[in-house]
Amino acid sequence: MQKVGKYPANAQRYNGMRDDYWGPSDEQQFETMDAGHYLYLLLESDRPNMLFRAPVSNPKYILDIGTGPGTWAIDTADKFPDATVYGVDLYPPPHSWVPPNCFLEVEDVLSDWTWKHKFDLIHMRLMLGAFMESEWDSVYRKCYENLEPGGWLEEVELDVRVISDDNSLSPDSYLAGWGENFLGCAERAGRPLSTQTKMAGAMERAGFVNIHDHLFKCPIGSWPKNRKLKEAGRVNFDHWTTGMDGWAMWLLTKHGAPRPWDADELRREQSCGIRGCMYIIIPGEFGPRSLWQVYDEYAVLEALG
Repeated sequence: MQKVGKYPANAQRYNGMRDDYWGPSDEQQFETMDAGHYLYLLLESDRPNMLFRAPVSNPKYILDIGTGPGTWAIDTADKFPDATVYGVDLYPPPHSWVPPNCFLEVEDVLSDWTWKHKFDLIHMRLMLGAFMESEWDSVYRKCYENLEPGGWLEEVELDVRVISDDNSLSPDSYLAGWGENFLGCAERAGRPLSTQTKMAGAMERAGFVNIHDHLFKCPIGSWPKNRKLKEAGRVNFDHWTTGMDGWAMWLLTKHGAPRPWDADELRREQSCGIRGCMYIIIPGEFGPRSLWQVYDEYAVLEALG
């Protein structure tokens, strides 16, 4: 029997099924994930379907891999009441009520899949660092084999680096170096965070065709004049500041360089460094006014019939 419970580490809770996954599974991280979900809805608010871009209109079965708190799966089940929606992750979801057509389950997708039917849509979002590269190949093959002919796989990932269009973010600044630090830790852990640069090729190797890429450029902070981008930037700023502990703790305390950090050191650096830099730069009237994150690269691919 697999262990499903959570255990504390560095004052955070992590899943008990796999001890090599960097993401915590506690209330603070669930709140961060929900903020991220709201951000995606804002970015897609000019579309009739804000939940996914795949041209699936009457799905029967939908699978959400890495569902986290299950918010995407619940919203999708509400939007498509005739569909059966499964959301799976390595830990029990926090929700005590879900729509009758939504099922949130504890599953490791690296194990054998036991669903009795194939899916019209498989969805993944922010799975960077979840798998080793060889494991990604296995996940994509499983997705391909478990989609109906003509079914769709949709994945949304991000670039952990922060950019500035007007070069006002110095390349040697604390904030500019944060993404490269993350990338290095993940490489040493064997779980690269550069998923968005490799996923299309890996999907093609699994047999997918008809690739559609869509690149979002999302502000960090409420500095844009555009109303939608201003609200998205405000939410993304909250997403960053509330999620920083969860994103950084496991990677830096286990794979930091030139030595692993301790938890107290990490929190001091975040408070005085990355968070301080963000609060000074983003809401203030001075400093960079074009701070962006290349937030999502959409890769939507169709399974051959």
